[in-house]
Amino acid sequence: LLPGNVHAFNIKGLHPLPPYGVFSTFSTESLKQNKAGFAFNIEKSSDPDFYRYFLQIAYGVTDRVELNLTVPYVQDWEDHLDGLEDSSIGLKHRIIDETKTMPAIGYLLTASLPTGRDSFSTNGMLGIGLLVSKKVGPFKGHANFFYLSPGKSELEDEYSLNLGAELSIAHNAKILAELSGKKDYFKNKINLLEWRLGYRVAVNDNVYTTVGAGFDFKDRSPDYRLMFSISVILPKEVQPIQRVIE
Repeated sequence: LLPGNVHAFNIKGLHPLPPYGVFSTFSTESLKQNKAGFAFNIEKSSDPDFYRYFLQIAYGVTDRVELNLTVPYVQDWEDHLDGLEDSSIGLKHRIIDETKTMPAIGYLLTASLPTGRDSFSTNGMLGIGLLVSKKVGPFKGHANFFYLSPGKSELEDEYSLNLGAELSIAHNAKILAELSGKKDYFKNKINLLEWRLGYRVAVNDNVYTTVGAGFDFKDRSPDYRLMFSISVILPKEVQPIQRVIE
């Protein structure tokens, strides 16, 4: 059975590897061909109080196609439940590049595997999403719409809309903002509307840290969540050596 307070439990699902997205919102940009990315994330939610840890792995099949994996783990749900959620895999494909007037457009095919503890599992899932990205000056905006169908017949289909923005404030730093709305598996109405703010720093050419906070202003469940992630892109870019000729 799912947790008794199911309306408060937000199934994690597939998430974008930083810096190729905001928090839940995917960018159409992806890893370059043959590059791999790894990220470790921590979330602390309040009311209900619990921790979530999740590992992310991504691989650039081509400059337009990216494979993704998200593996979440929940600790102290309702003060006593720990365990894995279903692991999610996905294929992201940018089909139209951005121009001066038109946004970049892509899609995401996703599925979850029934690998989680029964309390945190939908017994698998299949889904599809539309991704749109556009850069305007120092701003980069993203919009995603997803439809997800769970494996458990007693659960509802999920629909979600994510709107995210990145504002460059330095060559290695960005302010992040996101609005996430969701009609999830448990209720036949919108039951998550969360505003998220954060800050991302490129520690060097291939390491990124992100901190953020989310505030649910609909049902206030959770009241808020704190987020931290660190991601690494490999292999590191080799900068060409510039010779100075006197």
